[in-house]
Amino acid sequence: MSDTQTAITPADVGVFTRDQVEMLTARKLETDWLRDQRMRAHAVFAGTPMPTTRLEDWRYTDIKKLLKLDAFSFAEERGPAAADALPAGLRARMDEAGEASARMVQVDASVVLRELPQELAAQGVIFTSLETAAREHPELVQKHFGTAITPDDGKFAALNAAFWTGGAFLYVPKNVQVEIPMRVYRWISEGGTTALGRVLVIAEAGARVAVVEELGSDDVAKMALSVGAAEIFADDSAVVIYTQVQRYGRGVVHLATDRLVAGRDAKITTLYTSFGADVSRADVQCRLVAPGSHVDMLGLYIADGKQHFDNQTLQDHIAPHASSNLLFKGALNDTGRSVFRGLIRVHAKAQRTDAYQTNRNLILSDGARADSLPNLEIQADDVRCSHAATVGQLDEEEVFYLLSRGIPKPEAVRLVVFGFFSEVLDQLPLEGVRAELLRVVERKLAPAL
Repeated sequence: MSDTQTAITPADVGVFTRDQVEMLTARKLETDWLRDQRMRAHAVFAGTPMPTTRLEDWRYTDIKKLLKLDAFSFAEERGPAAADALPAGLRARMDEAGEASARMVQVDASVVLRELPQELAAQGVIFTSLETAAREHPELVQKHFGTAITPDDGKFAALNAAFWTGGAFLYVPKNVQVEIPMRVYRWISEGGTTALGRVLVIAEAGARVAVVEELGSDDVAKMALSVGAAEIFADDSAVVIYTQVQRYGRGVVHLATDRLVAGRDAKITTLYTSFGADVSRADVQCRLVAPGSHVDMLGLYIADGKQHFDNQTLQDHIAPHASSNLLFKGALNDTGRSVFRGLIRVHAKAQRTDAYQTNRNLILSDGARADSLPNLEIQADDVRCSHAATVGQLDEEEVFYLLSRGIPKPEAVRLVVFGFFSEVLDQLPLEGVRAELLRVVERKLAPAL
């Protein structure tokens, strides 16, 4: 029997039943179109078997073995909270970022804090929970929500579409330039639960905005599950910068489905970082749908212990005269494992495409492993496309050079690793966020070096 014909077992659904969708949408007083979206998504979720390693996308991540959906309950819904009443670990993360004048915090199933400067609100910027936006701005949400990510994107995309709660919604009107990063925090407070967050970003023509989303928790004794989704739309000549910092504690499994859509002359820059969780898998796809669009997809990950990080990417060139560049770099220690599977797809009418894809991995121990599978699928004949992948150890000549200058070996190794990552971080056009990430990288590497 093939994977697509496998019978659904109770573990394929767990607590995530149709009745639970009905109760959720009734409790939220949702409109018919959103209820219908949830029900359609649940039908796909319930009818789709858990992925197995027979599927190419999941060949190196045995999620069916790692994850039993009947082991989880729903995360708790909460009311509004002041910043000083948030979980201590979350407050510490927020303090690291310093004073932030535009931020939103989701703890478990609910958005509990939202702050937006009056001057941005006066320009028409909307920064609120997705639940609130669906009620108060249905025309904006309905036009975009579920158009870049559909339930057909996989069992976990369908799970999120059926059961997401809270969520973050950001709308930037035409030609509005937002100079400060918009901060979104998602926090899991206990093990044994499932948190299903969602992000929807809409930047109209000529707008500019940067979003930093931080995912976190303390270490948990009982496995917790994070199932996330993000849809990011950049209309003509808009600029969107999106950074995701995944710093979940040990004991968390994080599965994300993200889609980026770039219009004419639009530019989207994304940076996906993975430092925490036991298992983290990101399925990130960009669609270049109009001439002049450009997407930079950046990635940085550091795995130690038994951490397993899986990145699946697609640069989908639909329109001609568009460009994209992907650079993912990782360092692996102990028995840490990384998987990268990327595809540049150029459609037949997407002539003059300019696309590049690079994945580089630095092995810091004998037990670490990296699997890298870059691919090209080109149907046009006037393009410039290339891909590259490397897996290697520290450059002993570089380390020796620093040792010969009197630098102690731990510091020499640290400098070489930082130099390895600088190519990624230097491309992030957010100086303050870049400095924060350097501190995170240093703390993550300290035990290894």
